[in-house]
Amino acid sequence: MRGKNAKIIVDAKRNFARLPSNLRRMPSSLRQMPQIRRLPETLVNRIAAGEVVERPASALKELVENAIDAGSARIAVTLTDGGLTRFEVTDDGCGMDRDDMMLALERHATSKLPDEQIEMVATLGFRGEALPSIASVARLTIESRVRGADDGWRMVLDHGEVVEEGPAALPPGTRVRVENLFAKIPARRKFLRTPRSEYIACLDIVRRLAMARPEIAFSLENGSEGKTRKALTTQADEPLATRVSQIIARELKDNAVAIDMMRETPHGEMRLTGIAGLPTYNRGVADHQYLFVNGRPVKDRLLTGAVRGAYSDMLARDRHAVLALFLDVPPQDVDVNVHPAKTEVRFRDASAVRGFIVSGLRQALATGDQRSAQGPDRKAMERWQSEPEQPAALRSIFEGRDWTAPQSRVSEPRPEWTPQSSDALPTGRAEEAAPIPVEAQDYPLGIARGQVANTYIVAESKDGLILVDQHAAHERLVLERLRAAGTGDTIARSQALLVPDVVEMDEADCDRLEDAAEGFSRFGLNVERFGPGAMLVRAVPAAISKADSGKLLQDLADDIAKHGKNEDSGALLLSEKLEYVLATMACHGSVRAGRVLSVAEMNALLREMEATPRSGQCNHGRPTWVKLDMEDVEKLFGRH
Repeated sequence: MRGKNAKIIVDAKRNFARLPSNLRRMPSSLRQMPQIRRLPETLVNRIAAGEVVERPASALKELVENAIDAGSARIAVTLTDGGLTRFEVTDDGCGMDRDDMMLALERHATSKLPDEQIEMVATLGFRGEALPSIASVARLTIESRVRGADDGWRMVLDHGEVVEEGPAALPPGTRVRVENLFAKIPARRKFLRTPRSEYIACLDIVRRLAMARPEIAFSLENGSEGKTRKALTTQADEPLATRVSQIIARELKDNAVAIDMMRETPHGEMRLTGIAGLPTYNRGVADHQYLFVNGRPVKDRLLTGAVRGAYSDMLARDRHAVLALFLDVPPQDVDVNVHPAKTEVRFRDASAVRGFIVSGLRQALATGDQRSAQGPDRKAMERWQSEPEQPAALRSIFEGRDWTAPQSRVSEPRPEWTPQSSDALPTGRAEEAAPIPVEAQDYPLGIARGQVANTYIVAESKDGLILVDQHAAHERLVLERLRAAGTGDTIARSQALLVPDVVEMDEADCDRLEDAAEGFSRFGLNVERFGPGAMLVRAVPAAISKADSGKLLQDLADDIAKHGKNEDSGALLLSEKLEYVLATMACHGSVRAGRVLSVAEMNALLREMEATPRSGQCNHGRPTWVKLDMEDVEKLFGRH
């Protein structure tokens, strides 16, 4: 041990000697420890302001949160040049008298902590730093009147100095105006962006707070060069779905599902509400994901990772869900005091929160994502779900059909067919199929009429035409079968190989597969290590019995290597890794584009889609079907 320490010292001296002479000389100011002194109050306030006030948007956030905590029913925000010149927040809350206003402008003075139990805080702001911090770096005018008082009080501070105070005439509530932010601090002012960029940041802050409080009416105006534009207006007591859709995108309401889940915890109830966009309704960036904890807008990596995990098998890797989630947990189970701006939180049981969000999102999407983002006949879909029994003809066609087996082309010409006629089954010879009843036309996805480019199924519904991507649709169906098999009988979900397959692979890939072997077995894939650079496949899932074992294992190893670590939440849980694995398995076992299907097979595929959760999109987030209303068809031919 002594020799090791000596080597470290020698190496350190050698490295120091290699430094340039100007770096090896210690500055004279550091050779002697300077005397410790107290900082001036103005400098203390500016340092504190650096933690809370970074730009107009961060100061605006503190003021709007104060207005919300004051019990306001209406909050109005006015910006000038995106907040660079001025911004103002007016509310009709409880207001303050002169003594309260004087205290509010002192550091660490607040009315939002009735006792010392900071872990039980239920308000948005509680540090008592916002107003004095803002006042130390700008010109701050605050006017307030307590409800029932004859008049109000007004104070003006310029970079921490009180320059004016006295009575003020205004309605009950508070009005705070901030002007010339960082005007006397050029080092901070030069880092502010353009008026347009600062306006976008302020708008995002108000949007998030408006979504969190649908019971409050919000308005936002931005003025520049004498012109004023109203950017946001909401009404009080709006339904949550209406408020969120109005702020994010109006079409979200028709392309989303509602969420309302609850779970018991040792300290009370944990509840998840909000709306989540269908996987087919997505964006290329994650800027339309709004997350709230106990009514507080947050940007938390744990929550973001949970959202990504919930949509993992329904979105392409470069696409992001659109949603607004509101998580309410007992105050004892969350710490909101881990960041000066209160934009991050820490959970007592992070894994339980993540699991709750993932399962809640998946359950909600399973209730409505048979829909595609184009918006099908939802009533018809709900009618099908309430009457899931299939006609005997279609049931007999579907049962016993091996979708993964290669199908030969029908050698003889196909007869003319209608929904009641027979059709050649894909067995190499013409057989009579059971007639399709007339009432089957009421199915949401209609009756198959043919195939285009051996890739797209054309179906006729009661009020339009349906186009189905056969590969994308069947990929989703196979994935759901595999997922269901994971909770079923092992023998039923697995097919043993007469002669086990030996698959030679890179040693690192073998290590990954060996670690996940136990999870694979739950879905019918039995693999074991066979030497340093090979894996032995003893059984495969019954749903993909025809898959190539070598290609399957290589893709699974690649998936685990790519998704085994998540930059947002650390190591993924095994169950979430397996979601990526199942998607890869499903792709190997699905009907390929270019394969000829019989009408009976097409109809069986449509019927299973109607009964399968998440069938509105494939495992990569693309729609599996689109609908063209009959009115649109008639317009194309000039009938309207």
